[in-house]
Amino acid sequence: MKSIVEGMIAGDERSIARAITIIEEEPEIAAHLLKDIFPYTGRAFIIGITGAPGVGKSTLVDKIAERYRREGKKIGIIAVDPSSAFSGGAILGDRVRMQRHNLDSGVFIRSMATRGQMGGLSRFTGDAIDILDAAGKDVIIIETVGVGQDEIDIVSHSDSVVVVLIPGMGDDIQAIKAGILEIADIFAVNKADQPGADRVVSELEYLFTMLTESVLEMPEIIKTEALYDSGIDLLVEAIEKRHQKVIESGLLNEKRMERCENRLVSILRERLLNEAMENVLKDGRYHEYVNAIFVRRIDPYSAVEEIMKGFGRREQKNA
Repeated sequence: MKSIVEGMIAGDERSIARAITIIEEEPEIAAHLLKDIFPYTGRAFIIGITGAPGVGKSTLVDKIAERYRREGKKIGIIAVDPSSAFSGGAILGDRVRMQRHNLDSGVFIRSMATRGQMGGLSRFTGDAIDILDAAGKDVIIIETVGVGQDEIDIVSHSDSVVVVLIPGMGDDIQAIKAGILEIADIFAVNKADQPGADRVVSELEYLFTMLTESVLEMPEIIKTEALYDSGIDLLVEAIEKRHQKVIESGLLNEKRMERCENRLVSILRERLLNEAMENVLKDGRYHEYVNAIFVRRIDPYSAVEEIMKGFGRREQKNA
């Protein structure tokens, strides 16, 4: 473990890869690893890229990474892919679409499987971010899985969120509502060489005139053609400009404080559930409760109350 942590902090790619594998596959030692590296975290700029399948997120991530590399910044990329129903691993492998970075030691790319996690991310995304942050990456880019309109978990992991849209998605307004509109710091209208790009921009501008005062300002809208390297400089400039603005306003610290709270609650919730399942229900009462609920002898809420009472007594006894 010590050699992995030392190698990671030195930026060794094998150590970084091994550390991410540990958090995915070896939970019993992952906590020790994450505790050791935590003092080295909190320095990276985290960019979230989300949008529906086929909008060109991977190509856009590739181009954004290239721009930051020109400035000499070290890049970490987490590409969240759907899970294989057989192996549980990532099945799309965005690293295949970013092969030209393979020989660049300044870019580390890792595909992570959702493993059934909703919200467009892997449940280990936060831990992977910490690893790349501790490894000295200046910019960490997270690409969500691209499953639809409910990928809003990205906002709790990122400093800035770019929502990628394209023309020709059918009902464009329908494609950009349901929460996605509110999480965007910047909109990238990709494949802008196709008919309808200006319509998407106009609809975005119109929708923001209808929003409540809870939205302080309209996100910048950048038209891009990632495949042809068009508009990428403007997009990165917009990302950097907004990042500087939230730093100066103090909003970045507020957002990162909220992220710490969400992380704490998430870990606590998972730990309490595991404790309840392992220690309170290990004597077979779990299936007794399920059967009792099935035959309507007890309702689910009363069953949980009984379980929690037993859990509380066990905690007092251990104390």
